[in-house]
Amino acid sequence: MEHRSQTITLGGGCFWCLESVYVLVKGVTDVESGYCNGHTTRPSYEQVCSGSTGHAEVVKLVFDPLQISLREILEIFFVIHDPTTLNRQGHDSGTQYRSGIYFSAAEQETVAKDLIREMNQSGLYNGAIVTEVLPVSNYWPAEDYHQDFFEKNPDQGYCLAVAGPKVAKFRKTFARLVK
Repeated sequence: MEHRSQTITLGGGCFWCLESVYVLVKGVTDVESGYCNGHTTRPSYEQVCSGSTGHAEVVKLVFDPLQISLREILEIFFVIHDPTTLNRQGHDSGTQYRSGIYFSAAEQETVAKDLIREMNQSGLYNGAIVTEVLPVSNYWPAEDYHQDFFEKNPDQGYCLAVAGPKVAKFRKTFARLVK
């Protein structure tokens, strides 16, 4: 059987928060912050923050499906952000902060939609999950200073207040998946 890595792109608010968790996940071989599913070509951070490009702040994950399943990656995703708030995560609001799963293969869409249906039926959240599930399009990597931001700036205010607690929650909830 041929072994190939897979790619999935996730939006769950600020990309620094998602990146800070996924770099620690066993089986995730690459994490890149970027922008996707907007209409501007090669958008800048400032353009995306203005809300005018239609892009979401995302992380593009490359993972080894023999070490971690897409479902496990998505289970982490749903623990480290609130999938019930439309275009908002905490104090960050705007379409660039929307919850989204941007798939690169049809079977990924099936896994994502099945998990969302199960979670909605379970009553796990007080509200319905508003995460969009769409094919990834118009992806563009974020500027270099956004890559590995939490690792490079652990004492920055946002990292201490928002990303740090998400990392701690991941480590506690998914101890078996920590590198």
